Amino acid sequence: MAENNTFSFPFGVNEAGSISSSGGDESIRGKIIQVLFTAPGERVNMPEFGCGLFNLVFEPNNTILAAAMEFTIGQALRRWLADDILVDNVNVNPADEIVTVEIAYTKRSDLSKQAVRIQFK
Repeated sequence: MAENNTFSFPFGVNEAGSISSSGGDESIRGKIIQVLFTAPGERVNMPEFGCGLFNLVFEPNNTILAAAMEFTIGQALRRWLADDILVDNVNVNPADEIVTVEIAYTKRSDLSKQAVRIQFK
């Protein structure tokens, strides 16, 4: 099955002056980051898009917040990226002032297992 190319994330222009594109794992990772870092209401034509992760920045960094983040992230990814991935697991690990988010997923295009790891400070 051929991979479709999409605009790269972050959006950019390549050396030839055309819009940069990406496909495969890079494209899916970009889509995951877009869902995580977009707050609901931020997109005019899709006000429900995103998961509001940054709304939790000033909350106490503890296991209760981690559980809420795991649920919120999992639900948002399942809703917005259901055509691209199956979310296998979301793990949020709070440690001092750093929160590590690990997302394990299966690509629908070839059923390969992948993971994304992001740290917030």
